[in-house]
Amino acid sequence: MKYNKKFRRVVVGMLLLLGITESVGTAQRRPRAAKEQDMKAYLMVYFKDATHGLHMALSPDGYSFTDVNSGNQVIAGDTIALQRGIRDPHITRGPDGMFYLAMTDLHIFAQKAGYRNTEWERDGKRYGWGNNRSLVLMKSKDLIHWSRTILRVDQAFPGLEEIGCAWAPQTIYDENKKKLMLYFTMRFGNGNNKLYYTYMNDAFTAMETAPQLLFQYPKDITYIDADITKVRNRYHMFYVPHDGVPGIKQAVSDSMHIGYQYAPQWIDPEPQASEAPTVFKRIGQDKWVLIYDIYGINPHNFGFSETTDFVNFTHIGHFNEGVMKTTNFSSPKHGAVVHLTRKEAKQLAKHWHLKMKF
Repeated sequence: MKYNKKFRRVVVGMLLLLGITESVGTAQRRPRAAKEQDMKAYLMVYFKDATHGLHMALSPDGYSFTDVNSGNQVIAGDTIALQRGIRDPHITRGPDGMFYLAMTDLHIFAQKAGYRNTEWERDGKRYGWGNNRSLVLMKSKDLIHWSRTILRVDQAFPGLEEIGCAWAPQTIYDENKKKLMLYFTMRFGNGNNKLYYTYMNDAFTAMETAPQLLFQYPKDITYIDADITKVRNRYHMFYVPHDGVPGIKQAVSDSMHIGYQYAPQWIDPEPQASEAPTVFKRIGQDKWVLIYDIYGINPHNFGFSETTDFVNFTHIGHFNEGVMKTTNFSSPKHGAVVHLTRKEAKQLAKHWHLKMKF
């Protein structure tokens, strides 16, 4: 049925009064799911210890990244997190075309910054280093306007009340369940950190299932920072075991959340401690880039390795010490990359007054 603009406005107004925020024929309609051939740019999200806020950088080619706000945070951690700071940002594009952002709710220097009177939110001996209880979840259709939820993991299900931490959340879409799977690092009390997963509700505001163990390392040690990439019919999970000098290892499964097979090889070539592995695909190529945060060097930096088969990895250096470049920022931490269309990249750059060609 055809209808004019005046009638459309009346219908939309009635729907809003009824609390219905999705309506056909309006700007509130969700964007369609984009395909790889639509993609023309890369967006990196990261944080800095100095700000504990969210940072963004754009790249037209996946090699040279420019911070959209000249190295300054785009969202201040003290405006969105209970602990007044965020860490470990991860971004995913859902099949609905929306962007899903997940972050650790934690400020490791909050006492020094005057946000609390104690070193940690709770007793360090009982709950361990950096203890926290929340994750920050955000959702957007344009990377500029965001909805936000503070997810109190310790209150989500019985038995989680005494968790010692909830860190480094990431999301991946489960095509079988038609749900976003959220996976993250968690420990109980001051025990070892391990990897867990849960399924989220459609609004991305609450867990629908109690967290379950994602992967069991062969030794009873701390292991953190999972990143899962689906390549054809297999799932490749990179993570960080604290088994000697922390670094990057891989486990592979035919299922997203069960059956991961341990591989003993270290993937990153770094002699110093590394963490926060994330993977992005080069647009139009059967080539993937593994990013890792080398926190054991000073100043810290990202390292990069490329692969076509997830068996052989070619080290391509650090930021500004090889083919990967930054133009206006340094010392990023825990990065993650998502593809953008030309329109999305231009819109984001325009919003931040960044002159950049895509």
